[in-house]
Amino acid sequence: MSKRRICILGGSGFVGRHLASALGKENVSIRVLTRNRERNRDLLVIPSLELVEADIHDPTVLRKHFGESDVVINLVGILNDPHRDGRTFRRVHVELPRQIVDICRQTGIRRLLHMSALGAASDAPSKYQQTKAEGEALVLDANSSQLATTTFRPSVIFGRGDSFFNRFARLLRLAPGFFPLPTPNARFSPVYVGDVARAFINSLDERDAYGRSYELCGPRTYTLRELVEYTTEVTGHKRRIIGLGDGLSRLQARILERLPGQPYSYDNYLSSTRDNVGTTEDLERLGIRPTAVEAIVPGYLGNFGARSRYNEFRKEARRV
Repeated sequence: MSKRRICILGGSGFVGRHLASALGKENVSIRVLTRNRERNRDLLVIPSLELVEADIHDPTVLRKHFGESDVVINLVGILNDPHRDGRTFRRVHVELPRQIVDICRQTGIRRLLHMSALGAASDAPSKYQQTKAEGEALVLDANSSQLATTTFRPSVIFGRGDSFFNRFARLLRLAPGFFPLPTPNARFSPVYVGDVARAFINSLDERDAYGRSYELCGPRTYTLRELVEYTTEVTGHKRRIIGLGDGLSRLQARILERLPGQPYSYDNYLSSTRDNVGTTEDLERLGIRPTAVEAIVPGYLGNFGARSRYNEFRKEARRV
């Protein structure tokens, strides 16, 4: 029996690396399209993985690679728009999914999995959430007897290499005894990246998944303040967390979005004004027992702080 051929867009990113690694244990061949092959050569240790340098926005390129595949997985997404006007959000979150759907139909792809986001909605406050919702709708509307589609809506994703806990750990290490935190009461249901990867894999042949969207949420809801305070405990970087009110949160976002790398943007602020929470029902429906933050985060954040504190939390994680 020949291996199923899976083409991943966004496979060199945080979720993509974990998904590719998990797929490497399955009876499949994996093709990851990336902008820079040399920078991501470490992925080649994964069995049956082919790493291809490609422009995913070029329809000719997509036709070639989709034509040599059975399944397409789209993980491409951005958190910030460098133009701050929504143009790049639309290109990545709307125009690319539309093109992927069209080319899947042209090349006879039978299965398409797509990463959306919890909180994505046409009436959401941020352009990120609005464009994510539009792209998700395009994929779900394409579901048919010829092309089975499924979308996934995760809350904030954590795990080794994440851009959430790791970013706060770095910022806390540099903070001068206190840390000004925007929207401290924003609420999240963090989900483990390994559970997200398993949700994609478990849904591949699940007929009940055709044409539906899955919310991917962890077993507990936290405020942003609670998550940042937890980060200080794990790393040992004791800082006074100063929660900013709405006005100062807006001001901070306006300032930081103009810095190199956009560490925080006004659109990020708008996204955080809507709770990013849900239940574990969809993960459990896919046969996955959701993993707790406390069972995973100390294992990689311990490198940022006191070793004794890391060992304490690691012991606690083993008991979870």
